[in-house]
Amino acid sequence: MYGRRASQLLRELACSETGQLTTFNSDAFDQVIKECNEHNLQLQSLIRKIEDENLDIQTTRNEDHFGAVIHHLSLIRNKHCLMAYMYNRAETIQSLRWKVGPVLPQEIQEKLNYSEEEYFKNHSAAIESYMSELDLDLTVDMVPPKDPYIRVRVLDDIGEVCLGDHSISLTKHSLHFLRRTDAEPFISQGIMEEFLE
Repeated sequence: MYGRRASQLLRELACSETGQLTTFNSDAFDQVIKECNEHNLQLQSLIRKIEDENLDIQTTRNEDHFGAVIHHLSLIRNKHCLMAYMYNRAETIQSLRWKVGPVLPQEIQEKLNYSEEEYFKNHSAAIESYMSELDLDLTVDMVPPKDPYIRVRVLDDIGEVCLGDHSISLTKHSLHFLRRTDAEPFISQGIMEEFLE
């Protein structure tokens, strides 16, 4: 049945949790592309047959015309499904850049295909370039803070780091009072946490 594999991709999207990625279904994706190529070949064959019989393509209403319409509509439907699948995955990948940072965890990277990995790298590079032009880190304070300073606990030995105009030793289990913008990169990497009393 035409379109079954393409609708399988969309059902997969609908069943997944919002903002979460499933492993890229390259098998179904490739099968849909193969089906699109078959529809295109059949469509071209039917159009040539109509032209060879010296019939007007615009006004002819015979079995070849209706067969061509079916292949054309199936081709369009499959393309829409493929685009919806890729668009939704791209939206999730873009949001991951803001949530996780410029380096994706291994368990997420394993779910991407090569073109999605390149898309994430290019998207991340574009954000970094834009932020460097503005000289502003847009990835911190996604929600406006009540206080520019926070109390943090270091979860892993980080060592000596330079924060603004001073350096500080960040050893495991130590507590510090830092600017939120200095602490956010470490918190997003999971090596520091906000200490709430």
